[in-house]
Amino acid sequence: MIAARHARRLLIVVSLLAIGASPAAAQEDEAFMPKGGKTLFLELKDTPRAAELREIGSLSHTEAEWRSYLAERHKQFGEREAAELAAYLAENFPLPEGAVAQAESGGDIASALPPDGRELAWTQCQFCHSLFSGYLMQQRDVQGWRSIFLSPFHKNLKMTAQQRETFAHYSAINMPMKPADVPAALRY
Repeated sequence: MIAARHARRLLIVVSLLAIGASPAAAQEDEAFMPKGGKTLFLELKDTPRAAELREIGSLSHTEAEWRSYLAERHKQFGEREAAELAAYLAENFPLPEGAVAQAESGGDIASALPPDGRELAWTQCQFCHSLFSGYLMQQRDVQGWRSIFLSPFHKNLKMTAQQRETFAHYSAINMPMKPADVPAALRY
């Protein structure tokens, strides 16, 4: 009985410490990770204006078509960035009807865009496991990343099918990272 109470208290203390550490971990800057499609899209010199976002946001292309579209108009991206942006656009565009108008009325045009793979990894992965070994150092193709959602502990993640595809493409294009590129505080 006494041992059970001590074990319960220890569990409560450990849980409280974990909860207290979570905000600090959540505030870490994910900028060390490769840019996701949303960030890259917002870096296009003509994109942040609502008129251009409405025009581009209504388009529907395959990944290959987006790559061609980007190659013709935006040559500032390297191979990885172009692949990431094309995958993001293919999965997330066209934007939902009224998304741009709603974002514009709220004064934040970026809010019209769905989260990208970096955002999804940052907000979804570290609740259960190390971002470093459980994600950043993994090398898989798109299907390999899709397959992680079949495991019992990933099935219940609150992510839509579209978000899972966005995550899978981002991860296949950008992972694994080099250990030296990951902040020391996250290498555990």
